[in-house]
Amino acid sequence: MSAHIIKDLSFFVRIASMNNKHFVRVAHSPDADDIFMYYALAFGWVDCPDVCFENLALDIETLNENALRSSYEISAISFALYPLIAQNYALLRTGVSFGQGYGPKLIKRKGTQLKKNFKVALSGAHTTNALLFQIAYPDARVVYKNFLDIESAVVGGEVDAGVLIHESILNFDASLCVEREIWEIWENLSGGALPLPLGGMAILRSIPLHLALQIEELLTKGVAMAHHHPQILSNMLHERKLLRISGAELETYLRFYANEHSISLDDTQLDALDRLFALGHAHGFYPQKIAARDFLLPSEYMALRHS
Repeated sequence: MSAHIIKDLSFFVRIASMNNKHFVRVAHSPDADDIFMYYALAFGWVDCPDVCFENLALDIETLNENALRSSYEISAISFALYPLIAQNYALLRTGVSFGQGYGPKLIKRKGTQLKKNFKVALSGAHTTNALLFQIAYPDARVVYKNFLDIESAVVGGEVDAGVLIHESILNFDASLCVEREIWEIWENLSGGALPLPLGGMAILRSIPLHLALQIEELLTKGVAMAHHHPQILSNMLHERKLLRISGAELETYLRFYANEHSISLDDTQLDALDRLFALGHAHGFYPQKIAARDFLLPSEYMALRHS
């Protein structure tokens, strides 16, 4: 069993108990894959007799910054952040997004050439795309913006280039072109054959282990339910105006980031995380190298508890 199982911490965590239910906050991004993967739970498609989830949507860098402060019981995070919060959060196996031949895009204005020290807009200091970008372009001048403002910053000439994430990769201004795919950078750095780790979910270690495992199981069922009933869920989300993209774009986007590989981490994905964490450590982003498997919830605990 991992030495990094959930343990009690000295700070207060808001888990209220009322009517024999645990109220737990789930913070996720407003992009389509997170919304899609969470809302099967919100719509009551999964029976949750002991847990009541309260969700809130925040942009990914705000989520990352709040995770550094241990603000929420469960939070979506950029995988590149995880080594910096590993002592306070365990990795959840579900709700993950990886790229396979696609991912964030470095874009610029057509007809321009990027200098060695070009000015670039990134979506946050702790995002996976920022980590890989800064390894590949150490001389670039980085500014951080909300991901929704990056395209306009490039179009208007405020910056020379920007890295588009989330749904922005599907359609962008005709005056822009792709300089380089972050996927290409990842392939070069990782040696190829591994999916690109983008985002996942983390849970506070102060939550009792039996409850944390129950929560992970419920979230996993929710993601699986969403994957198996995409059209019904898509219709419900569009009716409630919870999505920023059309039905056709959503289908493409979910095929990328909320698919059968999002339900539960597999060995190849865990190997990809280990490679990402090793790269970050080798380039000075993390004080130590960690292995992802050591920071998962110990699934064998429930069997041992009832043996």
